[in-house]
Amino acid sequence: MEVVLNLQSFPLLLSLLLIPLFYLIIIKTIQSKKQQIHPGPTSFPLLGNLPQFIANRERFLDWTTDLLAASPTGTIFICGPWKPPMVITANPSNVEHMLKSRFDNYPKGDRMSNALHDFLGSGIFNADGERWKAQRKTASFEFSTNSMRQFVSEAVRDEIVHRLVPFLEAAADRGVVVNLQDALERFAFDNICRVAFDVDPACLDSGSGSGPGEFMSSFEAASELSVGRMRSAAPPLWRLKRLLNVGTERRLRSSIGTVHAFATDIIRSRMGEASRGRSDLLSRFAADGESSEERLRDVVVSFILAGRDSTSSVLARLFWVLSSRPDVVKKIRAELKLIRGARSAEGGEGEVFVFEELKEMHYTHGAISEALRLYPPVSVDSRECASEDVLPDGTRVEKGWVVAYHAYAMGRMVSIWGKDCLEFRPERWIDAEGKYRAAESPYKYPVFHAGPRMCLGREMAYIQMKSVAAAFVERFDMEVNDRSGTCGGHQLSLTLRMKGGLPVRVSRRG
Repeated sequence: MEVVLNLQSFPLLLSLLLIPLFYLIIIKTIQSKKQQIHPGPTSFPLLGNLPQFIANRERFLDWTTDLLAASPTGTIFICGPWKPPMVITANPSNVEHMLKSRFDNYPKGDRMSNALHDFLGSGIFNADGERWKAQRKTASFEFSTNSMRQFVSEAVRDEIVHRLVPFLEAAADRGVVVNLQDALERFAFDNICRVAFDVDPACLDSGSGSGPGEFMSSFEAASELSVGRMRSAAPPLWRLKRLLNVGTERRLRSSIGTVHAFATDIIRSRMGEASRGRSDLLSRFAADGESSEERLRDVVVSFILAGRDSTSSVLARLFWVLSSRPDVVKKIRAELKLIRGARSAEGGEGEVFVFEELKEMHYTHGAISEALRLYPPVSVDSRECASEDVLPDGTRVEKGWVVAYHAYAMGRMVSIWGKDCLEFRPERWIDAEGKYRAAESPYKYPVFHAGPRMCLGREMAYIQMKSVAAAFVERFDMEVNDRSGTCGGHQLSLTLRMKGGLPVRVSRRG
């Protein structure tokens, strides 16, 4: 009797299992048909674009750039089995729509916020709504002050004179190969720590360049592992691993613990010192008396992320390009020589350039802007659609879908930059009078974002990058030591880094 009942129940059980499966296939098929409005990877029922995503995971930027270049609208869909479609665009009209016209409809959203929350908390780069507005207001005021600009300029000059130049001179005298990307990250890390909370972690010492850096290495690991969450083909998996505290999630928790402990120690020692005339960002945020220890920690971690990873990423790419472009190096040196002319009569030749002199570096500024165009630190930035919308190019976006603008691809679009878009050409930023000219629209060149979330530290980033570029190019020659032939590849963290670093030999000029 029991056997008969089981056999009779089998069709019913099979139906209960197959109906949800058929329903999911139908839904995914409808989504794949919608996707075909825009050229892109072939979408398979149930699997979506998962096979192509896995096959191109290590070259995601170039893969999606090729797809966007082939799309008449500059927009594509990427679908997966576990999450709603992602709309990726390199269309400036869509970017302006997202970041300005309908700014409130495209917040950071839960997907990104949840993936980064353990690391960044509710800091300015991971916050939405009123919490973001409050931090933005404080930061906007502080970044606009002359005292902050002067504080940043002096911190950069001091780090160059006492750390970066001696480190490079020692490497040149010993004739050793150094990882320039690592040195630049250590330089930027020391610099932003001084600016953010007036602490010197001494990650770049004048000898080996490998000063104490547990905080830095943990910060780097936390960044990469957090990005791994966002790139996961199956988001439920990283949540399960976090619950069980295993694998990458175990390493992420350990790294975040080190970062937060370091930041918390600094905050606790500073809470009673905010009124003593300090100029660092932490003191300025703490001065309002409304920020809790946890919120101050999130502010500090966010600013370290922006200050360390962004400028070092651009400078590493700039020097990599300059290693094969002696014509550009020659023009930068000619510009620096002209600027030196006025100071040499005052006995200042050879010193680090001061703020007023940095303003005269038009060609150098153009070279840095080219590095930013082709290798933006934040290569793809995503938002979440809060309510159903239609983008200017006709793309329909449903509530809860992720919409991302692809700054890396935009720097390689013929429609935006012309047929020479792949060429590194600083002259595109110089006008007829030899002066630097900015991009005609931040929505065509969103390397510092655009709209209400435009990067507040843009001017300070250029101060640091021009100071370092001038000090390096004026004093040293460089040869990339890349026996494996892999230099220049992409390593996707929260910012774009060079895979394997930038191994170089440096030599003193003259």
